[in-house]
Amino acid sequence: MGAHERKGGGLSRPAVRQVEIVAPNFKRRLSGVTSTIVQLVPLQAQSVCIATLGPGLPETLPRLAWRQVPGLLRRPQGRPFRIWHARRNIEMLAGVLLRDVLRAPVRLVFTSAAQRRHKPFTRWLIRRMDRVVATNTRSGSYLEVPHRVVMHGIDITRFHPPAGPEDRWQAAGLPGKYGIGCFGRIRHQKGTDIFVDVMIGLLPRYPDWTAVILGRVTAENRAFADSLQRKIEEAGLGKRILFLGEVPDVKPWYRRISLCVASSRNEGFGLTPLEAMASSTATVASDAGAYAELIVPGKTGAVTPAGDAGALARAIEPYLADPAMAERHGAAGLAHVRGSFGLENEAASLRAVYEELWSGQ
Repeated sequence: MGAHERKGGGLSRPAVRQVEIVAPNFKRRLSGVTSTIVQLVPLQAQSVCIATLGPGLPETLPRLAWRQVPGLLRRPQGRPFRIWHARRNIEMLAGVLLRDVLRAPVRLVFTSAAQRRHKPFTRWLIRRMDRVVATNTRSGSYLEVPHRVVMHGIDITRFHPPAGPEDRWQAAGLPGKYGIGCFGRIRHQKGTDIFVDVMIGLLPRYPDWTAVILGRVTAENRAFADSLQRKIEEAGLGKRILFLGEVPDVKPWYRRISLCVASSRNEGFGLTPLEAMASSTATVASDAGAYAELIVPGKTGAVTPAGDAGALARAIEPYLADPAMAERHGAAGLAHVRGSFGLENEAASLRAVYEELWSGQ
């Protein structure tokens, strides 16, 4: 079977002695980090023997069982050591214990997406990494150690332009000729309230447009979501600003809408603009996370100051007034993503980091 035993057509349990890289995922609930691992590992597995470790991941990924962990104390075949690629504090800590307490032959890589000064314990952990990667320039500016910027990529086979009638706005069965969408969990940090306020102000003047909001509402944010729904109803826009919840497959919605809005107050990275542009959809975003590094203003979309509802409204309105501009910017966004943000670019850049470690540079 080679490096991986296959079960049910998917990658399953690799032989631990052959695992060169471990990608731990110590959080069961879906998050941006989890999404990165799910998209990136299958591509990485084409060139290196990589395995995930932890809960909440698809069975199709190459995975180590917990019972295989003692095998990490021995050197892998053909390499002087394994690489433990952490993306959270708990995963960094586990790597430090493996390397420094259990004396496992591992070296530690950490990817940082946070855009804030790290807390003392996190800084202590980061200083113990062998290599540090930042997902964007702003995240890197908060690091106090040497690092390399490796921006996230997007799987352009999963996120792609409209391919048939089911990808058109009319297939949604909603009012209007055009859709404008906001994606992500419903909460203050994501700026869902900013998007709602802007839509309440703009949509009465543009009857051909309908707004959709897709994302999960957690228990702690239920009151927040309910307050937004009341505000929409009071404005008489209950049929034109719609909460669709957590849909089974979000990808067709990126293709159906004509404009995507990412109104976050803060982000670690933020894949929404890449997912939208890969779907040939123009994007207006705040300058949170890496958004400003992903969008080409005036060509693929627009960028506004985070938290500034007025600036967001001014950036969105030209698209509502001229849907053809949204179409042009969507096409340009597709070319931009395909040229600069393919998932292969991220995988190749990370491979270079790993090879530097293995070669002793």
